[in-house]
Amino acid sequence: MFNYFKGSLYITLIGVLAAYFWGEHTHPGSGFLCLFIVAFLAILEITLSFDNAVINAIKLEKMSDVWKHRFLTWGILIAVFGMRFLFPIIVVSLFSGLSIPAVANLALNDVDTYAQQLRNVHAPLITFGGAFLSMIFFSFFFRCDKDVHWIPFIEKPLLQCSCVKYIDVVLVLISLMILQHFIPQNEKVSVILAGFTGVILYLIVDSISNLLECIAEKKAALLGQTAKLGFIGFLYLELIDASFSLDGVLGAFAISKDIVIITIGLAIGAMFVRSLTIFMVDMKTLKQFIFLEHGAHWAIGFLALIMYISTRVEVSEIITGGTGLVIVSAAFISSVIHNKKNQAN
Repeated sequence: MFNYFKGSLYITLIGVLAAYFWGEHTHPGSGFLCLFIVAFLAILEITLSFDNAVINAIKLEKMSDVWKHRFLTWGILIAVFGMRFLFPIIVVSLFSGLSIPAVANLALNDVDTYAQQLRNVHAPLITFGGAFLSMIFFSFFFRCDKDVHWIPFIEKPLLQCSCVKYIDVVLVLISLMILQHFIPQNEKVSVILAGFTGVILYLIVDSISNLLECIAEKKAALLGQTAKLGFIGFLYLELIDASFSLDGVLGAFAISKDIVIITIGLAIGAMFVRSLTIFMVDMKTLKQFIFLEHGAHWAIGFLALIMYISTRVEVSEIITGGTGLVIVSAAFISSVIHNKKNQAN
């Protein structure tokens, strides 16, 4: 097991040292306080993204070993510097009218102003993530070939609705129409556009992913091999990670205003989530515990709902992360019970 988490431990060591010296550099004597904040942020990220690890494992099982490795190398760079550092800066730049270098300067040298600017774009940013995750949730439960049900009295009726074309898109758009009634007038347009963008982006990536998966399966069938996904699967995973990370990035500013400390803490957590994903793939965890996939998607549905709610009401990260952790844990326990019953029979 150590080999799976070896990279995460190295990143943790480097991150801890960097956080300590950064704290001492910016505010002499605050090094150990920065270490505590980094540890808290890392645990928060792992808790918030545990269901993300399960979803990642589902897609990663279909990817080649080369792209699995790139998921841990290129992927972590994109996750840390792209989503946890650069993406919020780009979003603030788009909505504030400031240049990207100017916003980056605020993030490093005027954290209070930067945090305020980030709060100003909270509603559209979180709506984008909520819409994207809602599409993932509905697409799973409206899948025609789904024959395993964790909560039958809910999941079976949902499956019967799969015959309605584009039902997932319709339901997400309806949720956005309902949401906009609770949004202040000056934010309605940006929130709706952000939600529509989340839906459209999901449809584009999912369509391309399905197309390439079909092509790969046909080629593999001719060669007598197992189909493997490459770049598009990697892109799909990064977009899912981006949506999951939005609440963590925004919530981190309630704990610290230092963008460097936030990035280090979230980076450590993100690396452990990726290591956990690889571990689950190699250990065939999803095949052994058949309800984990269901639990992860239910957790995604609740996370999307919490994101919508948080456009108007502040929701604690403890509630956000705890909800997902409880649901996935319940799915794991149900899987264990199910396996024991099958062995007894």
